[in-house]
Amino acid sequence: MLTIPAAGSEMSESSVITNEDGDIKVGYSNDISRPKFAIMNPERTFTLPDFQTSAGVTDMIMHIMERYFSHDDDMTLTDAVAESIMCTMMDCIYEVLKDPENYRYRAQIMWGGSLAHNGLTGCGLTGDWATHQLGHELSGLFDATHGAALAAVWPSWARYVYKNNVSRFVRFAVNVLGVTNDYSDPEGTALRGIEAMEDFYSSIGMPINIEELIGREITDDEIKEMVRKCSRGDTVPQGKFKVLKADDIEAIYRMAR
Repeated sequence: MLTIPAAGSEMSESSVITNEDGDIKVGYSNDISRPKFAIMNPERTFTLPDFQTSAGVTDMIMHIMERYFSHDDDMTLTDAVAESIMCTMMDCIYEVLKDPENYRYRAQIMWGGSLAHNGLTGCGLTGDWATHQLGHELSGLFDATHGAALAAVWPSWARYVYKNNVSRFVRFAVNVLGVTNDYSDPEGTALRGIEAMEDFYSSIGMPINIEELIGREITDDEIKEMVRKCSRGDTVPQGKFKVLKADDIEAIYRMAR
């Protein structure tokens, strides 16, 4: 029975396990975990607070972006499906924040969350998932809402990695965020897309850095602790769009602080 559209657990194979003693969150994926059926009634989401609604939409869009930012540039149909869902979710969240009991838009968001994380938007693509790993450490250490943690770290991740495939970020900026493509300055177009995504997060009440997320400046020791956990002591790199080692992870956290 779906009550908070966000995680996509009603159609996905993924879950997250939390060890509260060590403030650790770890993702787990196995197709045997995929539900046989789900009951989805948009009316059950009418009373969701604005913050949770926004965090949920942020999470579902991020599920798509984790797959979208790939070096597999020949999956035109998959890309078009992904872009369509992201645009629809961004349109619908504004309508729902104005009218929380609007069945039509609540239904679109609920369905979008399912499509975002059932594998459809990743067909033929190599997913990245670094932002989720970075966000898990923030949620684990500070008990932060998952979607909000993703919003706080994604802009810094994007600015750190975009040069690995500028054209991918240009496509995202133009097709999803409506940025005008400056063909003479692709990097500028890519960066304006990242800025536009930050503006979207802010417009729906999401943080765009760690200080906004936790209400204070993060300490160096806290950053080091998250880096150690995220990289498993610099033994497990994160991401595929750009492979991130411990030094990279630390740099992103510092950019996001």
